[in-house]
Amino acid sequence: MEKIGFIGLGIMGKPMSLHLLKGGHKVTVLKSSSSAQALSAEGAQLVSTPKEVAEQSDVIITCLPDSPEVEEIVLGENGVLEGVSSGKMFIDMSTIAPATALKLNEVLTKKGVEVLDAPVSGGEGGAKSASLSIMVGGTQSAFDRALPILQIMGKNIVRVGEAGSGQVTKACNQIVVGMTIQAVAEALTLAKKAGVDVAKVREALLGGFAQSRILDIHGQRFLDGNFAPGFKTNLHRKDMNVALQTGRDLSVPLPGSSIVATQMDSLIAKGDGELDHSALALLLSQMSGIE
Repeated sequence: MEKIGFIGLGIMGKPMSLHLLKGGHKVTVLKSSSSAQALSAEGAQLVSTPKEVAEQSDVIITCLPDSPEVEEIVLGENGVLEGVSSGKMFIDMSTIAPATALKLNEVLTKKGVEVLDAPVSGGEGGAKSASLSIMVGGTQSAFDRALPILQIMGKNIVRVGEAGSGQVTKACNQIVVGMTIQAVAEALTLAKKAGVDVAKVREALLGGFAQSRILDIHGQRFLDGNFAPGFKTNLHRKDMNVALQTGRDLSVPLPGSSIVATQMDSLIAKGDGELDHSALALLLSQMSGIE
């Protein structure tokens, strides 16, 4: 069994690392994490620096908020780069810019480290149920080595292509999710403003071509007025920025994504960035004068 170092024990990372422990892997984490003691109680080893995590592990996994955090953990003082050696593997499961993924791949492969960018989709629920969708960029040999580890945390695991392609795929995923939430929010807000039974509208749409998991799950959130975070708006806004910047880099216009990002900006400006991204419906309701 590969020894695993896991850095980033947040909403997603904590349950993911717990699955690895229960799967029989020795797991090393940073003692500074707020979840460190809970992981320690399950058998995780605690160390002080990312360098030590890398030294104690065969495979180092990061699951962090954004590109700057990943770069600091890997390339900063006492970072992962200082603790890795030839033959080890680095898997970044954060959602970051494709350009950052390529930079890390270049630096780490020079030390003989196998590298994968492997962002995930499925939110907190998917992390807890080990049913995440994992989109992977990197070499086939690295993917083959990592697959048994990834299968402990996810169900739909696809190697998309070479380094950076996993992050491009995640950007595409976030575009589709964000724009679909916006579409569902607009449809249900329109129905409510028109005085039609929104629950019946959702039921009818679920039986037709408009059916989607987002209409099912987030449509129900709209009915319940429940916007407790499964995936926070401010994190999805960060992901939309990754998508928009990638579009600019490649001269691809993303007009729909720009509109959704602006709506998310409005939510964040109102102080609602910690709400679930389905709170786009809440914003539209407020703009429409609906309770």
